[in-house]
Order: sequence, then structure tokens, then C-alpha cells
Amino acid sequence: MEETKKIKIASLLGIFGNLFLLVVKSGVGLLFKSQAMIADATNSAGDIFASVMAFVGNKISTEPADEDHNVGHGKAEYIFSLFIGLAMILASLIVIINSIKSIITNHAFNYSFLLVIICILTIIIKLSLYIYTKIIYKKNSSILLKSLYKDHRNDCLITCGTLVSILFSLINIYWIDSVAGILISFWIIFTGLKIINESYDVLMDQSIDNDSKLQIENIIYQHSKEIEMGKMSSIPIGYKYIIVLTIYVDGKMSTKDAHEITKILQTNIKNQVKRVDRVIIHVNPKE
Repeated sequence: MEETKKIKIASLLGIFGNLFLLVVKSGVGLLFKSQAMIADATNSAGDIFASVMAFVGNKISTEPADEDHNVGHGKAEYIFSLFIGLAMILASLIVIINSIKSIITNHAFNYSFLLVIICILTIIIKLSLYIYTKIIYKKNSSILLKSLYKDHRNDCLITCGTLVSILFSLINIYWIDSVAGILISFWIIFTGLKIINESYDVLMDQSIDNDSKLQIENIIYQHSKEIEMGKMSSIPIGYKYIIVLTIYVDGKMSTKDAHEITKILQTNIKNQVKRVDRVIIHVNPKE
């Protein structure tokens, strides 16, 4: 499947790109004792984990339905997104503790133009990954891709903050380095919480969005003004949903004609509503 292949490529690019940045940032950050750069390196470690989770989650979620999993494995990507969010928060808390210790002990670091180069290199790599992953997300709408592209975008902003703190060290203002490390970590925590919340909603069977509901209603009433729509339910199976709804038709209508209407509506809804995977329609006579 083409979409699955693209998610796989995006995940692998994230793994290798962040692995390279982790090695470089860690080495330079430890060498010159920059808390902001070390925080940035920790973020890259979290990004590697996120990309690995996206790769594995995508592989599992695209497995077809079987006897034990009748509606497929779509929710797997939300379980792995939950892991990504938790890992982000844990790594960030560690950096916050270390940064606070640095402020208390009046920690200073050694300025080097190499730190500036690493920041610029990071921004270029992460901006490229952000653009590429967001383009794929717009065509696929996977929460795993959404987590990745947001992470890449945040990294660009985070590294800009790291760069600013490094430049301030030229005038012997070092505390900004630790503050930047703390702010970076809070940004990561905020992103992690949003990912966890979105994953939780789907895992707790949150219903499909209102825009999609309205779109489904319009499709039904556009087909025939004589049809009355009853209760609509939705079951998330990953990003997409199973729609279960009831329609009421003329009681004198033959069973064959009623089923023909059902088939047409199922096809139209599935083809026109992006987040619908399958449609189950119950037909009842009007009272």
C-alpha cells in the first residue's frame, strides 16, 4: 500500500536524521557543558523513540482484520502515540531537574562557534523533515505522522531558543542557557500531553467529529428527501471510523429497493467522507 510505504519512509528518515543529531549534539553539548544543547540532544533521543514507535505502530496498525481482531489493528497507532507522549514527558522532566541544578550552582559553559553550527544544521535538517512529513500527513492523516511532523516543527523552534542562549554566552550571560533548557523541556511536555490526550480520546471510543456527521447527513438527504435519518453511532478503528446508522423509508417500499438505497448510501458515504472506513445502515419503515 502506497500510504503505508510513505509513513515507513518518513519514520526511517526521522530515525536516521535524529540519530545523527543525537550523536552530534550530545558530543558538543557535553564538551562545552551547554545545558540547552544537552536538552536539545535529549529531545533528539525522544525523537528517535518517536520515529521507532511510528515505524512499529504503522506496521501493526496496517495488519488486516483476523478472527481475534474483527475490525483490524487500527488503534495500534494510538497506543504507540501514547508511548511517544509519555517518553517525551519523562525525558523533559530529567532535563528540567538538571537545568534547575545548573541555575542554583551558577553553571557556566564554554562558548564555541561549533555550537552555533550545530544549531543551524539541526534547524535545516528538522525543517526539511517537518515539510516532508506534513505533506505526507495531509494525504494520510495518521496520528503517528501528526506526532512526527509536530515534533519536527517544535524542534526547529526549540533549537532557535538554544541558538539564542548560546549567543548570549558571548556577553557572559550563562543563566539563559539553563532557562532555555527548562523552556525547551516544558514545550516538549506540552506537546507530549497533547499527543496523549488525542490518543486517549480515540482509545476511549470518542465519536467522529461534527463536520463529518453533518457531511453524512447531507449525503443521506441529498439522495432523497423522503428518507428520515435516525440515530448515528461511530466506532473508531484508528484514524478512521465505522459508522452505524438507522434510516426510515416508506413502509410500502420493497425490501429490494430499500437495500438498493442502502448500498448507494454506504458507497457515497465511504467515498466522500474522509474519516469513514465502513458504513452499516439499518433500514426501518416509517411509522
